[in-house]
Amino acid sequence: MDRATDTDVDESFLNGKLLVATPSIGDPRFDRAVILMCDHAADHAMGIVINKPVEGLRMPELFQQLDIAGGKGAPDRPVLLGGPVDRDRGFVLHSTDFHAEDSTLPVCDGILLTATRDVLEAIASDHPPRRSLMALGYAGWGAGQLENELAANAWLVTDPDEGLIFDTEDAGKWEAALDLIGVTPEHLSMISGHA
Repeated sequence: MDRATDTDVDESFLNGKLLVATPSIGDPRFDRAVILMCDHAADHAMGIVINKPVEGLRMPELFQQLDIAGGKGAPDRPVLLGGPVDRDRGFVLHSTDFHAEDSTLPVCDGILLTATRDVLEAIASDHPPRRSLMALGYAGWGAGQLENELAANAWLVTDPDEGLIFDTEDAGKWEAALDLIGVTPEHLSMISGHA
């Protein structure tokens, strides 16, 4: 794979990568999950599940509950369940045309993460970020936990794809992520049966 520039990022960490759950994940909360990794270091890892909608909760309804001005005009998209940790906290993955000083984290090329109210107000405004998705909660791992799951073949890793993250229907993201890797669900099932 060609690299446009060298960086000082440790390649052993998965910042900005997609994790794709395999059938051997062993945790129903992550069955067929696709996670965008937002922060990964030796002592922790954090990502947002991008393909599990919260049943019956869409952005306009949540914005009204949070009393966000213009909330009725929020995009009519599902709110996602970003993971089992801190489910009462919102996280927004969005394009680079929104940035909140001291609270926006770069995730990968073209995608940022903000977890403050001002991003919600921007989404409900006349000039929202070009792309965004909102999740409640996140997936988190302690030191060595994710590395152990990777060694047990619970996750496949691939580069992010902005179209997959923001444009693909939630129900199709797992298969689309496998397609990025060049693996079919049927092939994956056969592989996991011979671990």
